[in-house]
Amino acid sequence: MFQCLAHTVGLPAAQWRVLDEAHKKRNLAEYEGTADIDLALVVAVIRVAREVEARVLALGSVAI
Repeated sequence: MFQCLAHTVGLPAAQWRVLDEAHKKRNLAEYEGTADIDLALVVAVIRVAREVEARVLALGSVAI
């Protein structure tokens, strides 16, 4: 599902893959009880989320 970010806001594959990896780890925690918290991944998710936010906000300033 994160692949659509490449088409909607131009997010590079390396960045949406960070979100995909975090989602997979969340699913493991939810469905299998595996809680492997990776601080580097948390930091990367926050960085990418801020980038997505900036790109979405920039869409509002695009003239149609």
